[in-house]
Amino acid sequence: MTKIFAHRGSKGTHPENTLVAFREAVRVGSDGIELDVQLSKDGQLVVIHDESIDRTTDGEGLVGEMTVKELKAYDAGSSFSSEYADEKIPTFIEVLNLLTEVGFTGTLNIELKTDQNDYPGIEEKLVDLIQKKQLNFELIYSSFNPLTLERLEKIDPVTKKAWIMVGDKFTILFSKYLTLIDSIHPSFEWLCKSETKIINYSKYIRPWTVNDECEMMKCFDYSVEAFHTDYPARAIQVRNKFLER
Repeated sequence: MTKIFAHRGSKGTHPENTLVAFREAVRVGSDGIELDVQLSKDGQLVVIHDESIDRTTDGEGLVGEMTVKELKAYDAGSSFSSEYADEKIPTFIEVLNLLTEVGFTGTLNIELKTDQNDYPGIEEKLVDLIQKKQLNFELIYSSFNPLTLERLEKIDPVTKKAWIMVGDKFTILFSKYLTLIDSIHPSFEWLCKSETKIINYSKYIRPWTVNDECEMMKCFDYSVEAFHTDYPARAIQVRNKFLER
């Protein structure tokens, strides 16, 4: 059955990429969780989507030009709701510890945000940290940048990898990097345009970002492996409706 991945935690109901959002994603029963990792100025893995902190915090500046201490000085919750004013930008290790604490046993999709900033050494830091932990959940590495996936394949050939697709880059680049990945993460729009391609497709397909009930139903009809959504609780309700048909 198609799985439900909580996009940046339960992004539609909680401040994205925060501990409270990941806790909520687990609470509602998400099969998977997606998050984004970047490197701070002092070389620590931090969980945030944008290359700057402007949109999601009360501060300004680039993630890669601030230390973790500096990043954590800002409020990462109030831009969503004053209820979450105490939320901070989490480090990746803090998220792993939380997921272990709450007993998460699904799949963690780790997107490396190297499409705008290459962050030299981020792949090695990520793999080294993960290999030091004993995790009770599966991992997927994903990125828009195929060179990142290539580096990850060299240092960790075991963990699954997914290429995040935009537009028609699939047809231009896909054949070169086919052996690196076990899955693709295309936009939902691409999925709809490519119905004939996916019928006998050999790779897992996990589209993003699917928030509309009709679009969710279409994902279930297509039997994609999973889809990413900002509203995992809603998606679980829709899946139950689908199973009752």
